[in-house]
Amino acid sequence: MDMNSINMDSENINSGNTVSENNPVPPRFWGDKPYYSLDYYLKKNFGEKVYRLSLNGGMTCPNRDGTLDTRGCIFCSAGGSGDFAAAPSLSVTEQIAAAKKRISAKTDCRKFIAYFQAYTNTYAPVEVLRDLFTEAILQPEIAALSIATRCDCLSPEILDLLAELNRQKPVWVELGLQSIHEETLSFIRSGFTLKQFEDAVFALHARGIDVITHLILGLPGETADKMRASVRHATSLPIAGIKLQLLHILKGTDLGRLYEKEPFPLFSLEEYCDFVTECLALLPPELVIHRLTGDGPKNLLIAPTWSADKKRVLNTIQKYMKEKNLWQGKYFRKR
Repeated sequence: MDMNSINMDSENINSGNTVSENNPVPPRFWGDKPYYSLDYYLKKNFGEKVYRLSLNGGMTCPNRDGTLDTRGCIFCSAGGSGDFAAAPSLSVTEQIAAAKKRISAKTDCRKFIAYFQAYTNTYAPVEVLRDLFTEAILQPEIAALSIATRCDCLSPEILDLLAELNRQKPVWVELGLQSIHEETLSFIRSGFTLKQFEDAVFALHARGIDVITHLILGLPGETADKMRASVRHATSLPIAGIKLQLLHILKGTDLGRLYEKEPFPLFSLEEYCDFVTECLALLPPELVIHRLTGDGPKNLLIAPTWSADKKRVLNTIQKYMKEKNLWQGKYFRKR
């Protein structure tokens, strides 16, 4: 990626964003990190480490079943972003048990998040959703329910169901935005508009449901200023968390075929870590960081190959923040 396009000394970062009495310096560390990590949030709110269990509700997506398109988003794998989720042929209870068994070697967690990850997890009749989600939250070890879906698949009836479930256990709704720029949304075939996304965020917020927004950093044609604009706009909305996702090029996707035919610039490790630290400085200090890089399936990953070493990426981000004296919220300015 062209380093000139991600000039970190840009006026767009620093202009008017100085720390002042109206923008007090937040804690430089949340636990051992200079940003408000999901792990820190979970330990603070549940008193111990909590682990996500990826589940599959057996749904498809309007971008795949012909309602909007049949090809899906340009970057989406055949697994519908749920490549780590369990088999949909299993019941929710069976999926939870199988997921716990898989991770038992690396964690002794006693509390879990039921994470409906694959495809669009509100793309079904409301009674089907009620049965699926209720089966999950009735499991005593499930501390919260996280539902990945699309902004255009949240009818009033579904919103009311989510609000009802939220009174039993915390419900989070994860909405992919990826970019605020309409030309990018068209290129990636999202099938929705920024206005639809905003309407969904406000509808969920009005019902007391936490929203987690996904943004992809490094999409073709997106300059650093465009990516920063997406970060700023997303955080001007009433969201509770954010996922900053490094662009992955995966086998079997239209983006993968495009890249292999005509490669386009991608972030290097150093460029990405440099840029994402500046994004963190722009975020409000109370916003929970659910992701800072992403870890696509290694057997599908075409590029960037350095992203497969997630621990190295996170350690480099933290190293850069220390070297640059940055922390989450340092340049945040309330609008």
